[in-house]
Amino acid sequence: MQNKRRILPRIVLLGLSAGLLIIGIVVVKFVREEVETSRYQARYLSGISKQLSFKVEKGPSSSIRYPEYGPYDQRMGYTLLPEAVDKMTKGGFSVTAQAVSSPMLTQLIDDGLFAIYHEKTQAGLKIFDQTHQLIFSNTYPNHGYPNFEAIPPLVLYTLLFIENRELLNESKVTVNPAVEWDRLGYASLQMVAHKLGVDKNVPGGSTLATQIEKYRHSPNGYTNSVVDKFRQMGSASIRAYLRGADTREMRREIALSYLNSMPLSAAPKVGEVHGLGDGLAAWFGANFDDVNNLLRAAAQNSAESITDQQAIAYRQVLCILLSQRRPSYFMGSGYNALQTLANSYLRLLADAGVISAALRDRALQAETVKPRPVDSMPTQFVSEKKTQAVLRTRLAQALNVKTIYDLDRLDLTVKTTIDYNTQQAVAAELRKLSDPEEARAAGAFGERRLNENVDLSRVVYSLMLFEKTPKGNFLRVQTDNLDQPLDINEGIRLDLGSTSKLRTMVLYLQLVAEIYQQYQGKSAAELNKVALHPRDYLSEWVITQLKAQPNIDLQTLLDQALERKYSAGPGEYFFTGGGLHHFNNFKHSDDYQIMSVRHALRDSVNLVFIRLMRDIVYHYQYKPDGVARWLDDPESPKRQEYLERFADREGQVYLSRFYAKAQGKSAKERLDMLTQRVWLKSSRLTMLYRAIYPDHDVDQLNKFLRAHLPKQIIDKEDIYSLYDKYSPENFDLQDQGYITKIHPLELWLAGYLAKHPQATREEAVAASAQQRLDVYRWLLKNKKKKAGQQHRIMSMLEAETFQQIHKAWKQVGYPFGRLTPSYATSIGASGDRPAALAELVGIILNDGVRMPTVRFENLHFAEGTPYETVLDKTPNEGQRVFPPEVAIAARSAMLGVVDGGTAGRLKDVYTDSEGKFIPVGGKTGTGDHRKEMFNARGHMIGSQFISRAAVFTFFMGDRYFGVFTAYVAGKDAGKYNFTSSLPVQIVRFLKPTLTPLLNRPAGGGNTLSEPKMALASGQ
Repeated sequence: MQNKRRILPRIVLLGLSAGLLIIGIVVVKFVREEVETSRYQARYLSGISKQLSFKVEKGPSSSIRYPEYGPYDQRMGYTLLPEAVDKMTKGGFSVTAQAVSSPMLTQLIDDGLFAIYHEKTQAGLKIFDQTHQLIFSNTYPNHGYPNFEAIPPLVLYTLLFIENRELLNESKVTVNPAVEWDRLGYASLQMVAHKLGVDKNVPGGSTLATQIEKYRHSPNGYTNSVVDKFRQMGSASIRAYLRGADTREMRREIALSYLNSMPLSAAPKVGEVHGLGDGLAAWFGANFDDVNNLLRAAAQNSAESITDQQAIAYRQVLCILLSQRRPSYFMGSGYNALQTLANSYLRLLADAGVISAALRDRALQAETVKPRPVDSMPTQFVSEKKTQAVLRTRLAQALNVKTIYDLDRLDLTVKTTIDYNTQQAVAAELRKLSDPEEARAAGAFGERRLNENVDLSRVVYSLMLFEKTPKGNFLRVQTDNLDQPLDINEGIRLDLGSTSKLRTMVLYLQLVAEIYQQYQGKSAAELNKVALHPRDYLSEWVITQLKAQPNIDLQTLLDQALERKYSAGPGEYFFTGGGLHHFNNFKHSDDYQIMSVRHALRDSVNLVFIRLMRDIVYHYQYKPDGVARWLDDPESPKRQEYLERFADREGQVYLSRFYAKAQGKSAKERLDMLTQRVWLKSSRLTMLYRAIYPDHDVDQLNKFLRAHLPKQIIDKEDIYSLYDKYSPENFDLQDQGYITKIHPLELWLAGYLAKHPQATREEAVAASAQQRLDVYRWLLKNKKKKAGQQHRIMSMLEAETFQQIHKAWKQVGYPFGRLTPSYATSIGASGDRPAALAELVGIILNDGVRMPTVRFENLHFAEGTPYETVLDKTPNEGQRVFPPEVAIAARSAMLGVVDGGTAGRLKDVYTDSEGKFIPVGGKTGTGDHRKEMFNARGHMIGSQFISRAAVFTFFMGDRYFGVFTAYVAGKDAGKYNFTSSLPVQIVRFLKPTLTPLLNRPAGGGNTLSEPKMALASGQ
């Protein structure tokens, strides 16, 4: 019995052991089989991959998940998308279609994996014009194998030998290429040893599949933690089964993707390099196609027929593949180490049968020249590329992309509003005008145009043409004949002369409309009670018309306003811009006329617009709530306030000028500079020194005087008496200036800088507040009121008035931050830009509504990815800036400029498809920009030409408008006597080129293609 009790537990124990052994054998067999075949992973992961899909649907997507990091996602612009979509949406675009991901794809991304889909190897910016013609295309990387079959066997098997030898094992149908267990296990053991202090290199455990995940999607392209490694392996594992449980096709795709996209750091003057093809070009200047052809032939050649070129090509490929481990080092300071490593691998590759012994021996003898930076790009600007450059610059600004380099690599297709064929045709015609025969045929020579003896190549011609659409003003043409990146339409300030008359006339009509709206509907008795100031001529005129015609409508009133007459006589002097000024007309025949505003715009008569601007200024100043109404009250406290403000403003101007002269000079240099301007008299020199150095003693004064006065003079002086007499305590700042004959503020600044040598201009201005008022105390005294106060106050009021005028001009597109406070602004004194003038004409053509300028109509991001997004420009209501009646009146006046005025050359020139004349209206302008030189007394002693410009801003029909400019820069600009007749003539000359565009029907497609609605997964 006892024996049985002992035997039974043993039998049970043996049974359990046998069972565990069998289970263990089964587990080991299962694990071994799974390691070798990945059969169960294949079943499970391919089941997941079947649920991964995305498709593009109309409108925004709620399931889209943008990546936040990763070199590939950053380069393609996928990380940029949220900001770009938000910015473009605020700029008038809307998401019209977007990728919608399947629930499983969304879940995997939310769980921390990378987006799993068939990723692009190459992408880049593409820009199409409004007719779907390709304008610009960039593919990055530039080179790549189109498919797996295109890879030469020598390249493929060399890669596999170095990086992933089991990848293309055809006997393992379902194997997971993301993990090689022996490689991973060995790497893990080595990593543990490294952590324990064993000093050994840790080999990488990454297969090609996980390497691709790492350098594409991990932060900075590195494995930063264990979590990163599992994210890479998990993403690579699921991606490997996108085509089902059989991974052979996906494994070939992995090899292809690696060769086409492996990161190779950056090359000088090239930028970052990806892929074998770009690496060969950047580092060795090798042609990718030639290298591949050489290696295909080398694989078939006998040992005796291996050429030096084939050996060099193979060695170059080998160096690129090996350098991927440390590209910055191997292609830099470690280049010799790379050659040693390449020699070692050549022997290993031959021993393994990957290459022949003959190729090994030839390649060992071959030399790959150490990489040199590629030659710099040509410095000459290519005019044909200007359109692409301007569009890409604008697109980068719109998307907030920092550089054109980054922009060109985005996975983005854009439709621009440009009509490229018309633009290129215009550019070709403008370039011809440098040839005298072509210029003569175009009518460019003649009175008020070009002289026969000038250098035609110096004349820059530029055209901007827009089409009015419900979405905004579509830019159709923007081109010139300037072989430089400078854009004269938007890049610089030009003196465009009489085009300012158009701005002045529009403001005049706006003010008449405002006054009409204020008083319309009031009875005659009510209108008689309005307290009008004698100088508010505009209000008086409108009220007079309302009394005479109580039921007059605004359009009729504005038409009558254009018929108001002014003298064109030049005999009057005008107090404006701080002094008395005299103005002349362009044609003396206008001097004795009295003409309407409409007539004056037509013939561009200066004096009418000077007087019209005076009426505008007076209206702002003397209307019921005007800034100058208080001037009639001699006891108004505002008088003292304005005088103090004038003193402060002018004092700051002088102080800034004096600071600029003193800046960068030592205390001694500043003192010497002032001493040279003082009459060498002991009293004046003493006052100068004591004003600047009030704390210095008598001995220091004595040294200063003896350094600048003859000994026989200084020996007769009582230095102590001089020191006491000219103490700054005895004379205020104004008296000090009077004695020394130096501006008091310049004297004060010298003393301030002596104590504060590091003071900035702003600090000096802040410290001189009281001194500036002291210097102008003569102006603040009542007895000086009639002599000078009124002029100073009027100058201040005029400056304030022009701030209000500037605000009104800014609403209609004036591009600069201030206006010159002078009536001369009405005839061009404040400058302008051609593009801004075109915008004003666009407002006039659009009945007083300011519409946005549109250069891009459609943006298609990340096509064929889970991030795909389509943005379209949406219709825009614009911003109303003045009543439609003002626009109608302005258009009628501009039509007169072409019908019988300064742009008469264009009368009845352009026709529609039925042969009817297209109505054309516009405004001409001509201006010289000069640098003027003045003497010490403020008298001009000379001037130097900076540039000459002439412009014609116009509309054609009811849809098109634009601006044409002729421009010459440089001191020789004075040799060119052309006026706005030149741009008008060239617009006439361009009729055959522009007519097809002008007669094209309105409308057209909005997008490059309809969004793809089909399944886009990896099934």
